[in-house]
Amino acid sequence: MEKLVACVQKKPGALCRLICFPWAGGGTSQLAQWGRLFNDSIEVFCIRLPGRESRFEEPFAKDMTSVVNEVTSVLLKEFKEKPFAFFAHSLGTYMSLAVALHLKEKYGLEPVHLFMSAAHAPNSVGHLALKNIALPDEDNEFLVCMEIVGGNYKLPHNEDIRKSTARTSREDARLFQTFSFEKAEMNSPFSCDITLFSGSDDKIYDIQGWQELTSGDTSFYEFPGDHFYLLKPPSESLLIKHITRCIEHAGV
Repeated sequence: MEKLVACVQKKPGALCRLICFPWAGGGTSQLAQWGRLFNDSIEVFCIRLPGRESRFEEPFAKDMTSVVNEVTSVLLKEFKEKPFAFFAHSLGTYMSLAVALHLKEKYGLEPVHLFMSAAHAPNSVGHLALKNIALPDEDNEFLVCMEIVGGNYKLPHNEDIRKSTARTSREDARLFQTFSFEKAEMNSPFSCDITLFSGSDDKIYDIQGWQELTSGDTSFYEFPGDHFYLLKPPSESLLIKHITRCIEHAGV
């Protein structure tokens, strides 16, 4: 499990686990640290995809199905053991949704809450437009594309870091484009509550699409900042407080 999951602070007595899915090109360095910031009732797992950090030598995941299969097979015992919630940012959102849909369909398991950040609903026009973007092969062109899509994305100055960032992000974007979602007519795939977070200076994300995904409640919160608003300490602190309240409200 240590290969797939970063858990910086184990909490055997936790009542709930928060599974975090990073953005395209992201690793576990930011979200895994949330494990130190939540109280002892919430244990944080951050998903580490192949091709980065301690998995740098592994080939990148070829499609979303392979990611879903790995996450499910490695963490199925943990998913069955105690309540869990998902937090995902940007393109990581679709990875978390793919895992959640698979768990619901095959095992009848569902998160107690889905926390989605800076992402279009998978049944929206915005999601389809993003999915159909042609990905440039040249590194600098791709990073500029990320800057446009991501909203105020800060390009790294170091050339080696730029190339590594471009390669990892491009592979993650290709992974995202293999995610498919088909919503049955008048059938909500989830019953848990869904919360969408976004930055005030980022693009506008649809509301109706998220509401159609669950029979539970749907709420929307805006934080000061751009696409990566969550990396700012004040926003991070508010996020953690809000997520904690929602999980406690879920009665776990």
